[in-house]
Amino acid sequence: MWRMLALSPARVAVAIAWGVAALGSGLGLAALAAWLIARAWQMPPVLDLSVVVVSVRALGISRGLCRYLERLATHDVALRAMTTARTSVYRTLAQSDVWRWRDRAGSSGRHATVAGREMRRGDVLVRIGTDIDDLGAVVVRVLVPVAVAVVLSFAAVGLIAFISPLAAVILAVALGVSGIAAPWLSAMAAREAERAVRADRAEFTAEAVTVLDHAAELRVAGRLDAALAVADKASRRAVAAEDSAASRSAWAAAATPLSIGISALGALLVGIAAYGPTGGLPGGMTPMALAILVLVPLSAFEAVGALPAAATTLTTARAALHRLRDSSVKPSAVGGKPTTIAMPEGRRVVVLGPSGAGKTTLLMAWAGLFDTPRDGVTFFAEDAHLFGTSILENLRVARGDLGLDEAESALRTVGLGPWLDSLPDGVHTSLTAGAAAVSGGQRRRILLARALVAPAHTLLLDEPTEHLAAAEGDQLLRELLDANSGLVAPDRTVVVVTHQLPLGHGADTIVTVDATGTCRVEHPHAVAASAN
Repeated sequence: MWRMLALSPARVAVAIAWGVAALGSGLGLAALAAWLIARAWQMPPVLDLSVVVVSVRALGISRGLCRYLERLATHDVALRAMTTARTSVYRTLAQSDVWRWRDRAGSSGRHATVAGREMRRGDVLVRIGTDIDDLGAVVVRVLVPVAVAVVLSFAAVGLIAFISPLAAVILAVALGVSGIAAPWLSAMAAREAERAVRADRAEFTAEAVTVLDHAAELRVAGRLDAALAVADKASRRAVAAEDSAASRSAWAAAATPLSIGISALGALLVGIAAYGPTGGLPGGMTPMALAILVLVPLSAFEAVGALPAAATTLTTARAALHRLRDSSVKPSAVGGKPTTIAMPEGRRVVVLGPSGAGKTTLLMAWAGLFDTPRDGVTFFAEDAHLFGTSILENLRVARGDLGLDEAESALRTVGLGPWLDSLPDGVHTSLTAGAAAVSGGQRRRILLARALVAPAHTLLLDEPTEHLAAAEGDQLLRELLDANSGLVAPDRTVVVVTHQLPLGHGADTIVTVDATGTCRVEHPHAVAASAN
């Protein structure tokens, strides 16, 4: 976990130091305040109390200040660690070579196989979101609190030992129950429930993403209600598991107030037995010592009181770390991965093959997304995101300096002219709901226009004519594969993934990927020329 978060020992030490200073100020404040209250009862000269009064004020101020600085330092460490972990996971997922389309449990959605197990987009969302957040919480809620609790516990027991060794033993046992036994019980109670919660929550997230992304297709196929039912069941299971975990954790948390009560009562009984000028016990006990003996343990438990919650957080983080390590293992070749070949020669290349054969993976490999991205080569995914901003800004994703006229020209080139004319604000029209604001065909054409305005010399287009009417899709595909059509400049290379080639296409290279991932390269124009 430390290695994945790339924690800086120096920064962690600073955070712990501020935490010790904050709670140490509280412990010192309790001791001095107790002494001051008991000493003031004896009505000594005011000057005898001046130093203690100033110290109490200083500790009261420093406690809040140190707590603020501890929060700054702790969150600085946590946010840096989360950024590092998230970057690592993004990089690993980007280099994964097994992304492909697959149907699972009667729903359509993007899936991947990681370490031999299928992972859907919702699972990826859990890993790059919740799981990394859980890891970051370890710094704030586990690492620093545990270190501070250990230091403060020894300090409190040592302080009480100067007054009464017996009271110190009682405090040490009570702190042990609150700081060791209670967290252990909390972790044990939460572990099994946490596994169920995470599994069901991940299932719900995956199903929810599938429904949100493919509601229209699922409704047409008559499977939307079934997908919603699966998500609802997963949500209910997650809620039930969370309730169970909360109930058991509550019983574990009860150990802390019980320990406080036992410690306070034990200290009081010891103090009563020893109180007096000569005391009921050898050595006696002054009023100031009695007040310190009773009040200091109450402050000492402030540090260990957060440990049961820390144990639960640590349990959650370990489960998250396990999932992240699974997704960080570069998987071996599985079905759906095509045989790696170099990108063939040709200005207009088409990749054919059945769903799941690995056509998209092949394009990503040619773009260098699994190792080093290639200059001048850009991959445009079929499910690329449309942002909730203007049409112009959505095109500027590919080229930031895109002008207004160029944007309009690209949209008209891909057949969106009539639609553009119907919009009151033209290219400045905001797609407030992103992809949901347009039809499937309009979305494909916008994405194609984005590809056309990109500065890359080689365009790798994944299913650019999907969701278009058959005749319109065939015509657009012919234009993409015709170097003289004017849709794409003749000196640029276009690689298109499709399921079926239209008649009269102008592709000079055809790559066929079969179900086993085997690639076959053909050059139809060269064959025709040799035949002539």
